[in-house]
Amino acid sequence: MTACVPTHTTDSAHASHDHEPHGPPSGKSRKSRKFRKFRVSGADLSASIAVFLIALPLSLGIALATGAPLQAGLVAAAVGGLLAGRLGGSPLQVSGPAAGLTVVTADLIQRYGWRTTCAITVLAGCAQLGLGCLRVARSALAVSPAIVHGMLAGIGVAIAVAQLHIVLGGTPQSSVPDNLRALPAQLADLHPADLSISLLTLAILLAWPRIPGRPGRVLRVVPAPLVAVAGATVCASVAGLSLAKVDLPSWRSHALAGLPEGPVLGIVAAVLTITLVCGVQSLLGAVAVDKLTSRRAAGQSRVGRSDLDRELLGQGAANVVSGALGGLPVAGVAVRSVANVRAGAVSRNSTMLHGVWVVVAALLLVPVLELIPLAALAALVMAVGIQMVSLNHIRTITRHREILVYVITTLGVVFLGVLEGVALGVAVAVAVALHRLARTRITHAEEGDVHHVRVRGQLTFLAVPRLSRALHLVPQGSATVVELDGSFMDHAAYEALQCWQDAHTAQGGTVEVTGRAGTRIAEPASTSHSCCRPWTAWRNHHCDRPEETPRGERPSGHQLARGISAFQRNTAPHVRGELARLAREGQSPSQLFLTCADSRLVTSMITSSGPGDLFVVRNVGNLVPLPGAESGDDSVAAAIEYAVDVLQVRSITVCGHSGCGAMQALLNTPPGGAQTPLKRWLRHGMPSLERMAAYDADKTWTRLAGRAPADAVEQLCLTNVVQQLEHLRGHESVARRMAEGTLELHGMYFHVGEAQAYLLTEAQDEVFDQVTPAPEDQPPARVQV
Repeated sequence: MTACVPTHTTDSAHASHDHEPHGPPSGKSRKSRKFRKFRVSGADLSASIAVFLIALPLSLGIALATGAPLQAGLVAAAVGGLLAGRLGGSPLQVSGPAAGLTVVTADLIQRYGWRTTCAITVLAGCAQLGLGCLRVARSALAVSPAIVHGMLAGIGVAIAVAQLHIVLGGTPQSSVPDNLRALPAQLADLHPADLSISLLTLAILLAWPRIPGRPGRVLRVVPAPLVAVAGATVCASVAGLSLAKVDLPSWRSHALAGLPEGPVLGIVAAVLTITLVCGVQSLLGAVAVDKLTSRRAAGQSRVGRSDLDRELLGQGAANVVSGALGGLPVAGVAVRSVANVRAGAVSRNSTMLHGVWVVVAALLLVPVLELIPLAALAALVMAVGIQMVSLNHIRTITRHREILVYVITTLGVVFLGVLEGVALGVAVAVAVALHRLARTRITHAEEGDVHHVRVRGQLTFLAVPRLSRALHLVPQGSATVVELDGSFMDHAAYEALQCWQDAHTAQGGTVEVTGRAGTRIAEPASTSHSCCRPWTAWRNHHCDRPEETPRGERPSGHQLARGISAFQRNTAPHVRGELARLAREGQSPSQLFLTCADSRLVTSMITSSGPGDLFVVRNVGNLVPLPGAESGDDSVAAAIEYAVDVLQVRSITVCGHSGCGAMQALLNTPPGGAQTPLKRWLRHGMPSLERMAAYDADKTWTRLAGRAPADAVEQLCLTNVVQQLEHLRGHESVARRMAEGTLELHGMYFHVGEAQAYLLTEAQDEVFDQVTPAPEDQPPARVQV
């Protein structure tokens, strides 16, 4: 298995395969680099074919749905693949005619004609180029997901309703209300041939991904859209059905862009709409592709994160060329991009090659394409429109209480238009945000001798009058607790609360201001008065003030007491309930974590674990003595036996770390001499030292994220983890559980200076791979040894 080298750049241009070495190249190296520049990996080649097989029927179907010449879909697919694929900032995103632009483009064609629509596409591309030069791409991500998904859902509904008329054998109207009004008459005038071919296409689309067993896995290599359209075409030809079919006129008569004709305000609004929909869809698609590539398993090639400004420039250039050549507007397409990533693409070559295949098909496969029934393409596009209304998105938006924004945006797009619907959604989103900011619940209650004032929500100047009324109910000289359950308090609210607190305290009362679950709230101190860095939160609780610790002296022994006091005050209220449950039920950890006693290794911080999660064994050098070799020290073996047989843990992790003092001592201690306790203990690490010597002889070092260890100490630290895993397998309880398949062993290395964890992969030569951050809803993949 080949380890993947971690990529830290955010510019996908830096992550491409076109890097040039520095310095003046020689003639030979220039030729070799030129040759390498055009090399295409097998993964990119197979991925490009998979994407092409999906893009071909979809491009024709989208062109049919918009009412544009069918060649326009092929032009947009080719330009999106070749130009946006080469210039864009998301190497694995595939661009082309998108279903999200269908309604907008169809309306423009009906209003202004095809040649003016092409001109509008060119102008929208120029607008995208301008926005890319201004580097505002990241700002587009500030749009609420509820608005984006509502826009796509509204477009999907409009597509599905329009294509339903073609499925039934009729002709769609210009708007969703008109299509709905004409639907009863269309149902009364069905065309059995069109309906049967459409139903067959939909049936294949639904059934193909669900074929069970091994045959299903083999067959699913062929994309469902291609199988559905090909199956419907073959059936229509064999049955001799009289159907409207794809008509691709000669490329000599293909209409190119003309000068825009129409009202200026209408043209400007159309350009803004195309720019908005293309830009937002492409940028969100690039972010989604980044998430997909970050979840790839260890050993698979990864590319850098997308450069969104470059992606906007690439999409703008593609729209300029596509519009000029008589093609549809271009945007990043989710269906093709996901297929590209899942097919194993490793660079932008797959995207560009898919554009090449589209050009070949448009020039050489016209007789085959003209056999496709329009009803099959309509059914395919209708299915795509229905899929744009995602139930998963609706559930997520409902959970975040954004469903009103989603529904209003969807209805606005369906009945008013895309630009109007998005504007309406933005207005509703702003209104909802203001409502949440202003909605604050303030209550007063007396519990025993203590008065409680509870604030639920954000405390802003709008809530100051209600806060003052609640505080006025507190008697003078009483004990008071003010509980703030919110994440924001503006200056006006802070001043009101502080003034009342000062006055109440002066009259003999006591005031404690706390946050959620008892967290103490106070005005942040200036960083100039802080002796600790703000990101080392655990230090802030034990920070010795300059006036408390004389210069040159170590902190006093009271630091531990202050730490315990901080725990009782700040942390105990959070964990008391969980610890009480663990005290009643006993511990049941799922993992044994064996690591070094080094003070810099905080297991709970590295693993994001809490009470009851890990059974931790720490010793000098994270050593696991072989059975029978303890010489009177059975503590590690006893801990392993207890964890495996009594606690029934499901995994054991041996974690080494950089700069290990035990490994340094093992390297530097000469043989012989007085046998101190440390020397007697470190003899269990001698097999690691011998293993490293064998690696040095064979030049087959244990590797860290694809690179050789930085020095001998790091090499021994890595080798020691591998060796202690071998020792673990020698314990009878561990070997038995592993044979049963109920126990896993993991190797881990933590680089203290980089704050970076590495997991050991299963390979012929041991390799530690970097653990990359995962999305919040999905943990990093675990690698079994």
